[in-house]
Amino acid sequence: MSLTDTFVRLRYRLLPDHVFGEILTKKWVDSAIPFFALVLMIAIFGPIVPRFFEFGTLSILSGELAELGLVVLGLAVVMISGGIDLSVGSTYALAVTAALYGMNVLGLSLPAGLALTLAVGAACGAVNGFLVGVLRMRAFLTTLVTLIIGRSIFDIVFPKISTDIVMNAPNSPAYDVLGMGHLAGLPVSFWGMAAIALALHVVLSRGRYGWRLLAVGGARRSAHNAGIHVRRTVFSAYVLCSVLVALGGFLFAARIGSAASDIGAGLELQALTATVLGGISLGGGRGSVAKALMGTVFVLILSSALLALAIPGPVNQLLLGLVLVAAVFLDVRWVKNRHKLLRAVYISPTFAKLPEAIPTDSGVMQPNDRLRAAEPIGLGIMDGAEDVIFDRDDNLYTGSRDGDIVRWFAPDYTRHEIFAHTGGAPQGMTFDAEGNMAVCVGGMGLYQVTPGGEVRLLTAETNRSWTSVADDSVMKLADDCDILPDGRIIFSEATVRFEMHDWYADALESRGNGRLIIYDPRTKATCTVLGDLVFPNGVCTSYDGVSVLFAESWGCRINRYYYAGPKKGRMERVIEGLPGYPDNINRASDGNYWLALMGARTPALDLALEMPGFRRRMARRVSQDAWLMPNLNTGCVLKFNEQGEILESYWDLGGTRHPMITSMREHRGALYLCGIFNNRMGRLALPQADQSWCGVDTYWGAK
Repeated sequence: MSLTDTFVRLRYRLLPDHVFGEILTKKWVDSAIPFFALVLMIAIFGPIVPRFFEFGTLSILSGELAELGLVVLGLAVVMISGGIDLSVGSTYALAVTAALYGMNVLGLSLPAGLALTLAVGAACGAVNGFLVGVLRMRAFLTTLVTLIIGRSIFDIVFPKISTDIVMNAPNSPAYDVLGMGHLAGLPVSFWGMAAIALALHVVLSRGRYGWRLLAVGGARRSAHNAGIHVRRTVFSAYVLCSVLVALGGFLFAARIGSAASDIGAGLELQALTATVLGGISLGGGRGSVAKALMGTVFVLILSSALLALAIPGPVNQLLLGLVLVAAVFLDVRWVKNRHKLLRAVYISPTFAKLPEAIPTDSGVMQPNDRLRAAEPIGLGIMDGAEDVIFDRDDNLYTGSRDGDIVRWFAPDYTRHEIFAHTGGAPQGMTFDAEGNMAVCVGGMGLYQVTPGGEVRLLTAETNRSWTSVADDSVMKLADDCDILPDGRIIFSEATVRFEMHDWYADALESRGNGRLIIYDPRTKATCTVLGDLVFPNGVCTSYDGVSVLFAESWGCRINRYYYAGPKKGRMERVIEGLPGYPDNINRASDGNYWLALMGARTPALDLALEMPGFRRRMARRVSQDAWLMPNLNTGCVLKFNEQGEILESYWDLGGTRHPMITSMREHRGALYLCGIFNNRMGRLALPQADQSWCGVDTYWGAK
């Protein structure tokens, strides 16, 4: 390797650009902007506002935080569901009025006064929910109207009862504790708000109701198609919002003990600024309790600091309005461009120099047309058969693009039925000693299908890497499997960074994003045994009883991993420099192995692998359909022995029968071929092979 190649290789290994892209995929990234904005504001106002960091100041702010925080949490619930509530200010004013009248004038107990206040809030929310959720009126205009109506009701009622409120006092010690009491130096109301916020966080992030809110806010039509009662969900969101607003008003009444005629005026601006600044999306479907509270703290500190600096009220409102405009701008731009930014930086190619390809101009590797003699099976019926396998009754099984496992009946394989439905894309398959099928399902994990067609999840997670930024414990593309003599299942996961439909991006990176995993059915434990593999694929338990063979597709090589014996845990190269991209490996009747090449190497892509900067620019500036990617149009089948010596090759040069081959399986004197992009299977007679040989018997013995 030249000095330049060494430098480029070290640069892209030691400075992993993909880390930035993985950081952008984290959910907490949405909270980064409001968090740093909050830190910046504290750094600005802390030194210039008198007694800013004193505990007494923090205690007073925490009491105000309890009241404003509940209002913001309520508005956040509505916004997450895809709506908006501009009437929170008038609802707040009516709730404060109800609380003061009930506690001061009527002399109600704390539970009765709280129930009255929450009932007023629920009534306001029910009106909004009915108009917006049930009648499907525009949320912005509807709540603007209810804001005006609610404020008008307050202006009519409050002057008539304000004197009675001022001239009377509540007769409830518990009410006094709620308004003026402290626990651990902080107001009781703050601890109550914290408990409600924690409960709401659990509901939104772990509860079914929270998931429905997010689904409705993200895509109402899709949520409806998924069986969610959209109107009921939206209605409940508005009711919950107003109940939380009313609770905030009750805490305010308990703390202040009276009210002015401008109570709640401008509160909708504060609450909306806090929610949007905190990262609650105006479009719905995105948000959390933590984000809402961060926005609340920001608005509260800003307002309190401006008040302490004797900034006039109109200027305070002006600054809040400017902050809201900036927050809305950032929210809209972030939602619109986050995917583009992530796509631009997520793909991070590295230096990969492939060895010279094994010559194909002479010898056993010389191209031929031997596969053209293959007879078609399921022509025009099959779609997306990535692997093929036989049971002991000679029935043939393949996967399909629809997520089905199809059983084709012997002996002519013209009749077929849906054996099982996995819900994903079935990849590699194998049978255990009891006749259960283990199958890798792309995007879902490792599954088991019983002889009766019942589908069971075996594992969808493995141990997380200590050095990974993104959570790589969840499987994205399990693709081939085999069973060890002790019953454990060993399988490959091609990539931990890309989904199945983005396989070409992993080829562009060639970073080593794959791994080899073992699942133990007895202990239900899953463990990664090898990592940093370049699109590991076909896995085959070898005849030696201590190792497995597996392919690295984009590395164009075959490896051996020792799961037992003196070399346990070690990996060795078996074949390097293949002229194409290896896929599945399976046993042959003569003690050797069959290998599928799903496509041939091209000089342009081989050269581009040594130019990671070029590939990165290509991923950012060129549409995906114009990217350099592996050529999957010319398939080939090879036979090799334990030492890695290639013994035979089978080609279809014109691609007339089998342009792409992802797997093959020998069974009773014939070789069966399939390809994930083909609309058929193929059966090629092998006159020199053992005509009674069945692959399952070589694992578990003849029945």
